[in-house]
Amino acid sequence: MITLPPDYRPTDDEEFMNAQQLAYFRQKLLRWRQDLLREAGDTLASLSAGGITEADLTDRASVETDRALELRTRDRARKLISKIDQAIERIENGTYGYCEETGEPIGLRRLEARPIATLSIEAQERHERMERVHRDD
Repeated sequence: MITLPPDYRPTDDEEFMNAQQLAYFRQKLLRWRQDLLREAGDTLASLSAGGITEADLTDRASVETDRALELRTRDRARKLISKIDQAIERIENGTYGYCEETGEPIGLRRLEARPIATLSIEAQERHERMERVHRDD
């Protein structure tokens, strides 16, 4: 297990996906996962706190809408946690940071912005263009 300095940030001057970079992204992913799980726990606590007690129909509808939105947000978080777990698995098996299509490095700036990325920017753009083409059919 590698101990990172608190101010460590991966740079292009280092070997791509060296042990420090992998430890950095693992730590970043685990923190993100922990935050999502904590938020999910808070949501569960607020939803189980009781039923809707507002007498006014408008207030009741507003509360129901807020709860539905919160549940959709939690569902997105659940899917995101799955992607985080897959990214951690890629760190374990040595494929993290490399494009699933081309095998080329994804790039530190992209991984910094989206640590669960599986495609390089170029491959992602191709993928999105293909989706647009097929969606227009």
